[in-house]
Amino acid sequence: MEFRPCIDIHNGKVKQIVGGTLSDSGAKENFVSERGAGYFAEYYRDLGIRGGHIIMLNKIGTPEYEASRAAALEALSAYPGGLQVGGGINAENAGDFVAAGASHVIVTSYVFSDGKINYDNLAALVRAVGREHVVLDLSCRKKGSEYYIVTDRWQKFTRTKLTAALLCRLEKYCDEYLIHAVDVEGKSAGPDEALFEVFSAYFDAAEKKGREALPVTYAGGIRYYKEIRMLRNISGGRINVTVGSALDLFGGKLSCEKILKIANAKIRIRGNKSSAFA
Repeated sequence: MEFRPCIDIHNGKVKQIVGGTLSDSGAKENFVSERGAGYFAEYYRDLGIRGGHIIMLNKIGTPEYEASRAAALEALSAYPGGLQVGGGINAENAGDFVAAGASHVIVTSYVFSDGKINYDNLAALVRAVGREHVVLDLSCRKKGSEYYIVTDRWQKFTRTKLTAALLCRLEKYCDEYLIHAVDVEGKSAGPDEALFEVFSAYFDAAEKKGREALPVTYAGGIRYYKEIRMLRNISGGRINVTVGSALDLFGGKLSCEKILKIANAKIRIRGNKSSAFA
């Protein structure tokens, strides 16, 4: 397991928001920092934490997005090669962010159109920066008993279900997956445990084919250290985790230092792998 921290930026400021409330008019905020994005990047750099994600939460093409973009570039400059960046990424601008120091660009909306995966856009993105620099954000919300990928700042349901088969199919286009459980994002209500059945099925499918699954980072709802220990143990360390609103950096109670110790601790697997997430 790896701890992957976040720097969420809205209107140029580092914030923590309630995931499902983001719209053009604003969002419900849990925390707004007076410190710039560069401060958090330097903090993660000094702790040696790699793979954290910067998410620009404004709509591309607006003055607010440009303010958030400037803050993201500040963070990338403070920790070149150590952070990923997402929000308004497309084949035309992805290379600029990689050149500015992003290890990966994170995309969702650009690779979907009319509720389906746009493989032309996905291929264009890979041509622009290389598969090794792409993270697919397959953040999802539950509809009925299944999870559907959501786009446009988590407001619009696509017709694409998040399944193990989909994760297997998209592997050739990316280096990692980032998956926000939007229904619990920013609510500190506990992780969406049912979603982990999809991850388990994906890991098992990869193992049966004799290959390694791509890294999967889960974000959403984590509030206690014991939840991180639980996710580490039941996944056999195969899931990476993001903690946002619950971090003391963002007004919560959990420290990055202790989370790092938990993530690196010895794994105690409970039960068999196929039922580990049940």
